[in-house]
Amino acid sequence: MKFLVRNVITDIDRVTGIQVYGRVAAVQGMLIEAGGVQRQISVGDRCHVIARDGRRVPCEVVGFRSGRALLMPFVAIDGIGLGCRTEVQDSEPVIYPDRHWLGRVVNAFAQPVDGLGPLPVGDEAYPIRARPPSAHSRQRVAGKVDLGVRSVNTFLTMCRGQRMGIFAGSGVGKSSIMSMMAKNTSCDVAVIGLIGERGREAREFIEDDLGPEGMKRSVVIVSTSDESPLMRRQAAYVTLSVAEYFRDQGLDVLCMMDSVTRFAMAQREISLSAGEPPASKGYTPTVFAELPRLLERAGPGVAQGSITGLFTVLVDGDDHNEPISDAVRGILDGHVVLDRAIADRGRYPAVNILRSVSRTMPGCNNEQENALVSRARRLLATYEDMAELIRLGAYRRGTDPAVDEAIHFYPQLEAFLGQKKAEATSLQDCYALLAQVLGMPFDGDGMGRR
Repeated sequence: MKFLVRNVITDIDRVTGIQVYGRVAAVQGMLIEAGGVQRQISVGDRCHVIARDGRRVPCEVVGFRSGRALLMPFVAIDGIGLGCRTEVQDSEPVIYPDRHWLGRVVNAFAQPVDGLGPLPVGDEAYPIRARPPSAHSRQRVAGKVDLGVRSVNTFLTMCRGQRMGIFAGSGVGKSSIMSMMAKNTSCDVAVIGLIGERGREAREFIEDDLGPEGMKRSVVIVSTSDESPLMRRQAAYVTLSVAEYFRDQGLDVLCMMDSVTRFAMAQREISLSAGEPPASKGYTPTVFAELPRLLERAGPGVAQGSITGLFTVLVDGDDHNEPISDAVRGILDGHVVLDRAIADRGRYPAVNILRSVSRTMPGCNNEQENALVSRARRLLATYEDMAELIRLGAYRRGTDPAVDEAIHFYPQLEAFLGQKKAEATSLQDCYALLAQVLGMPFDGDGMGRR
């Protein structure tokens, strides 16, 4: 009750005495053209259109045409017709996060959807579309992050403030490996954005994968695939805004988003509706401008705190060079590639070690850890080069000692890379297990040089 009273008082304090409004002049598809307000608003501002039944339909200004403002609604436009009143919202879109949001599930408007009552309102406004900190004011990435997944911990080690992409086609295991990381990663707070998610999977992820213990330190932002493109895009922005709030409290935040591709698709729908011409495979130039603005918001903080980002990318047609994959790969600090061929032979998570990279390695490791990883990579690369001949029986043992060694260690390395969904391995144990597999000495603590 105290949260509800505080929220009402805060809302009253923000009310202004002037209301600017216009009228709906045309409706085309999902676009509403409004006249009389074009001089009071700019692209990105918010309006409310009053439908015939009195329902207030929130909209965003996405452009201008022939002296009219182009509005796109966040919800269905049923009941909107010519002459409907259009009211301009007098402030920029912001949210008011609070530490009591931990354990809650919210929508793209930062409204609770978990049935646990109203959310407390914080004291400071956080813009939904904030700018990332300047490059020179940020700290450097430092300190390893324990993700609980052997293949990533060992071969693709992440540091606090790093941003990593998980690239895979449909049905290869992106959501599964993300759920493993969400549950097992060492962090103060987890902010998880489910963008364009299947409605069925949202609750399964929250209850089965995160569980009560995981939810205690998490805030989940959900926008399902049936919602409007504006809602899906805004859910991604809100995810980063909530993460920025906890980062500014001096905390190390794990920000996970599934998926960046659905954010890009939502932006494409918005841009095409506003009349922007497509550039590459139907994606408009605005999509490629918005991707870095979103992803660069994750990373180290200015004074203290950090946002470690894990972003999934749905690879269209298993083509890892399609436009969105190529653009995101160039922005992030590394990529984990999930391979359908590996998944087909039953090894999960289906991480292709040879095609994946972490840009903080080998700098974050000590010499002993780098020696382990380098030898394992060489063995895997040697085996993959000769894989077809080996499977056909065309290779004879004794022909090449390096290949013989790779054949000997390959089954053990495959067993090391495979991991059950409910299983977790600490960063320290990962290197010790790999050293045991390779028969190499290891006396490190798994935390490297940083």
